[in-house]
Amino acid sequence: MLFDILDLLGTITFAVSGVLTALHKRLDSFGIFIIAFVTAVGGGTLRDVLIGNTPVGWMLELRYIYAISIAVVIALLFRNYLKHLRTSLFLFDTLGLGIFTIIGIEKGLEVGLHPIICIILGTISACFGGVSRDILCAEIPIIFRKEIYATACILGGLFFLGFSELHIPKNILYLSTASVIIVIRILAVKYKLSLPSFYKNTPTSS
Repeated sequence: MLFDILDLLGTITFAVSGVLTALHKRLDSFGIFIIAFVTAVGGGTLRDVLIGNTPVGWMLELRYIYAISIAVVIALLFRNYLKHLRTSLFLFDTLGLGIFTIIGIEKGLEVGLHPIICIILGTISACFGGVSRDILCAEIPIIFRKEIYATACILGGLFFLGFSELHIPKNILYLSTASVIIVIRILAVKYKLSLPSFYKNTPTSS
């Protein structure tokens, strides 16, 4: 039950982050929906294709379409309350990151993949929607910059697999893992923690 709730919540949060990016780029209503849609389902689509789970989830379950549509409408209606677009985008993106990492790992475990591959799958699930969003909006994807982004997913994945050996109830493990990823991402941005860079005085965004 909680897994399904997290799945929809992750879809909604990524859809909102897509809307915020599209608004920042001043796209029209169709463009806003497309960016929201790609951001919300991009990672899950790639994940399902990689594990041979086709047709992919959103093609079989209309709830994803409904959730994205509702998220777009609500985000547009309340856009004036999201005045600090960059801050709002960061928060929604981070929430989606934490949730979709768990979903990707669980999907990998369900088909019997090696734990390391499951972590990679979780990272792909969490990051690829944002990568697609940024590419379509002519931005350098965050994952390719020096910010702690995919690294947070990997650390969260290690936490998830490590503590799953202790037979902790799944609901607690899901919430704990998502919290770990979210906290790592927030702390990394707050204290400007990043991976080593080979360049000096290079802008990190367009």
